[in-house]
Amino acid sequence: MNMQNLMAQAQKMQRDITKKKEEIDNSQFEGTSEWVKVVLNGKKELESIKITYDQPIENDDKEVLEDMIKIALKEACAKVDKEIEEKMGSYGSLGGLF
Repeated sequence: MNMQNLMAQAQKMQRDITKKKEEIDNSQFEGTSEWVKVVLNGKKELESIKITYDQPIENDDKEVLEDMIKIALKEACAKVDKEIEEKMGSYGSLGGLF
């Protein structure tokens, strides 16, 4: 294989990686718990948070609400990680590009 072909393959791989990363970054990932729904983008940035609990929240419920937020965020982050693994896993670590 000559150097020119090798460089062309490397450039194509870089374009593919960039395209897939942009797709992931622009996607939305929802996490839910009994009281909360969150939406993250593919960069794990919080897009929205909604309290779905329809009763008044008492002082005693604040810790439960905090836990519900953590649960929803953890679920959404796991979905981002899964999507990254599915779309980018075939490229290996490649120096931590993603």
